[in-house]
Amino acid sequence: MSLEHARTAVVTGAGSGIGRALALALSAKGYRVGVVDIDMEGALGTLGIIEERGGVGETRLCDVRDFEQVCAMADHFFNSWGEVGLLVNNAGIGGGGYVGEVSIEDWRQIVGTNFWGVVHGCHAFVPRIKAQRSGHIINTASTAGLVPVMGFAPYSASKAAVVSLSETLRVELAPHNIGVTVLCPSVVSTNIMSNSLKVIDADGYNALDWRVELIETGMRASTVTVDDVARMTIEAVEKGRLFVVTNKPSRDNWRYSRMFPERYFRLVAYLNRKGLAQRFLTWAASKGAA
Repeated sequence: MSLEHARTAVVTGAGSGIGRALALALSAKGYRVGVVDIDMEGALGTLGIIEERGGVGETRLCDVRDFEQVCAMADHFFNSWGEVGLLVNNAGIGGGGYVGEVSIEDWRQIVGTNFWGVVHGCHAFVPRIKAQRSGHIINTASTAGLVPVMGFAPYSASKAAVVSLSETLRVELAPHNIGVTVLCPSVVSTNIMSNSLKVIDADGYNALDWRVELIETGMRASTVTVDDVARMTIEAVEKGRLFVVTNKPSRDNWRYSRMFPERYFRLVAYLNRKGLAQRFLTWAASKGAA
């Protein structure tokens, strides 16, 4: 699969961060871009940059947790454009906590956005992309979906579900000439945590304690920008690749955990018993493996 489909793209969560970078990069490739976000101010900001650079697009307000809104958004773009060549299910929020401590409401909000948002997007768009006989789907997961992170159970679980769904779609959609790519970024400097406060419980966010430090350490250490992530993702689409993992330490960690799962999780569990896991994870984040 290359970019041999209609040069129209719908990007959810496009008002900031990786979503904005993907929308801008796709516009530079000649795509008409649907800039979709729950934050209309952010979406308009992205569209403004697209138009300043000579691109074409339009905004759409949508909460991906609401299936009816997602269906209405899909109807709008198919009716307006005829075809949607590329769907980017990117909207997501951060957050976490220990199982049994994080509130059920936060579980619902995080899983509802990160996983159900992707399911809603696929359910609304895939049948019509199948009818086109060409297209590509990008689902944004995380390295936490490849190797779960202690203390981030809702986030890791939601992103692991996105990885599994994407792997399944890659096989299911192959006969229809539709490619699938799952983006698994490591920690990259975005405003995902501040955006998350608009959705998850503030007390739950504050209870993250050392985990906020972990994320901030990873952001400071990261040499990968959102523009790098967008470039890597589009290259993966052009080459028909399923996985995009954005830095080498995270790729190495993923491969080791896949090759030696018992050994890997036994080691992390041992470190946690000894009270060393938090320090180890923060150290790993400082080296880019987060």
